[in-house]
Amino acid sequence: MFRLIEKGSGYLFSSRELSDLIDTRRSAMRQEIEDMETNRLLNTAPADLSKYLVEKYSLHAPNLIKDSWSASEHEAKVDVRHDHDRWIDDRSRPFLIAGQKIEVEVPFEGEAELFYARASTSCSIPPRAKIRGHSLILAYEIAHDSPDRDVKQEAETLLKGIEEHLDWLRRDINGYNQSLAPQADQAITNRRTRILTNQGRAANLGIPLKSRSESLKTYAAPEARRKVTPSLPAASSTKFEPEPVLDTENYEHILSVVQNMAHVMERSPSAFKSMGEEDLRQHFLVQLNGHFEGAATGETFNVTGKTDILLRSNGKNVFIAECKFWKGAKQYRETIDQLLGYTAWRDTKTAILIFNRGVSMSTVIDSVKAETPNHINYKRTIAWKHESGFRYVFHHIDDTNREFVLTVLVFDVPGPK
Repeated sequence: MFRLIEKGSGYLFSSRELSDLIDTRRSAMRQEIEDMETNRLLNTAPADLSKYLVEKYSLHAPNLIKDSWSASEHEAKVDVRHDHDRWIDDRSRPFLIAGQKIEVEVPFEGEAELFYARASTSCSIPPRAKIRGHSLILAYEIAHDSPDRDVKQEAETLLKGIEEHLDWLRRDINGYNQSLAPQADQAITNRRTRILTNQGRAANLGIPLKSRSESLKTYAAPEARRKVTPSLPAASSTKFEPEPVLDTENYEHILSVVQNMAHVMERSPSAFKSMGEEDLRQHFLVQLNGHFEGAATGETFNVTGKTDILLRSNGKNVFIAECKFWKGAKQYRETIDQLLGYTAWRDTKTAILIFNRGVSMSTVIDSVKAETPNHINYKRTIAWKHESGFRYVFHHIDDTNREFVLTVLVFDVPGPK
């Protein structure tokens, strides 16, 4: 391993190890999670917090913008003491003669500091250049009596070597950046789990707890490295109240019961062809209650108010579904609004069951795919393999951190001939 060289030497890619910079950045991300005020952390949607951290702590290797390069020149005294074709008595000090200085300026995007970082792949003689703001400066000093030089060719050769080093940097940086999201997710999950476990243990003490005022800490963005600096997602610092959550296994089981009921309709079309929304919903309810009623939790599906299918736990909604015949994109948007209007929830699982009669399935599916991301409360799409179903994350009307999962299933139901 070659020794590190001071920045002032003019050498690039040789003043610090990129691996050290990466370790420092990764540690800073984890420390920010650990230092975050408890309720601030719990009241922030984990996916939003992870996205913010990834954006903040990612590295961005410089990209040279050679198409915008330029050159400048001026007269200058040139030191020729290292020119061994000249007779110079004392080469221990500068020997100046008249000449010219040419500077080639190449703008770049990305983090200037990374020009001084050495990747896991490097060479023994790194390229030389200066960094001035967001420009790379290649300097050439030419004595007045020197032979002609092809400065453009020299600059292109030097830039080729710099680009090679940047490619080595990018390879290491890409690996680091790709690892950030899972590391942030895990660190957030670990601290949330630890906090909630501690809170549960304290709540079970049976001893009144003193209230402790904790002022919300100020979160300063790091020194600006790019034009846009990420900001911490907005969230309340009020006391976090855990809410009942329907686990993914039960959610998938509920949806499987719904889909099995749809297959029953397909196999016995004459029994369902004249049914409306309410009749079809009742058949789904019968099947769902057959699977969940009498379980240890005593959770039962009900029809409450205007909600079509509802599962409650400890007085809180944990599963809500709406059953609708397809009547166009406008009604579909209104159905999403219905779900939003029922209550304020966190981690609630929801579904929209679309019954399609007389319309091309591809038309309905394409409409769902096009309309859903345009809703003002849409946050992201979850990868979910299903030929006529989709899964999304939405946020509550008044709080972007109160999220719910929405699964949309489209069924072709038999109709009268």
